[in-house]
Amino acid sequence: MDKKKRLIIILGVVVIVAIALILIAMQDSQSAALASYDNRLVPQSILSALTIPNSVSNNVGMGLVQGSPSKINSSAPLQSGGKPEILYMGAEYCPYCAAERWPMVIALMRFGTFSNLHLMTSSASDSFPSTPTFTFYNSTYTSQYIKFVSIEMTINKLVNGTYPTLQNPNNTENNIMKVYDVPTQSCPYGGCIPFIDFANKSVQIGASYNPQALANLDWNQIAENLSNSSNVQARYIVGTANLFTAEICMLTNNTPASVCSEPYVTSIERKVS
Repeated sequence: MDKKKRLIIILGVVVIVAIALILIAMQDSQSAALASYDNRLVPQSILSALTIPNSVSNNVGMGLVQGSPSKINSSAPLQSGGKPEILYMGAEYCPYCAAERWPMVIALMRFGTFSNLHLMTSSASDSFPSTPTFTFYNSTYTSQYIKFVSIEMTINKLVNGTYPTLQNPNNTENNIMKVYDVPTQSCPYGGCIPFIDFANKSVQIGASYNPQALANLDWNQIAENLSNSSNVQARYIVGTANLFTAEICMLTNNTPASVCSEPYVTSIERKVS
């Protein structure tokens, strides 16, 4: 090989490495910019955008979501204060939890009200780094129909190679996860998060869609996209929220009627019941 060809190859390698370093730097910069919003209260504009019009929800239906929460055979209903309990177990670092909190918040807001909900990003050191999401830690949820219990087990930043503990499940919650967080095709070894138990009637193990669907977007962009039923984020997030809404309606004897009588709910109920 002559010197000219070697020089061209060397220059080509240098250009490729330089481009790769630039892309990494851009990604790190974006991650840092998103992470700077961690633990800020969710703006009212975003909360308002998460109140999805029924016309959009009915157009989306189940959207791009494949499958539904798995039915479980339990003789002991999960209840709190006489209400069916929805138990969520996840972690702030977890990108799959990050993706799943979007539809969870939308579905739960149809039955009650959040206060002190905060912005959060998934870990910058994990797959799908710094996925925009929320944290249930220190939030309050009130509803006359259901009880929502959330456990965010760790924070989203590594400290000495591990994610420090944020909240510990109690013995009952640990036992529920041990019994029902079983191996599945998407979770071959069991114990995956997010883990969502719908009153011991069904469970969602892992995310309903790939967090990649939220890549390179911030909270405002994702929220704005949810009003367009043909948008991919709407078809994943609103589709999952609709599915969770139908699961909850089956626990509340289809109340409130203003939610549970909507065509997207009754259609999904027929498919999953």
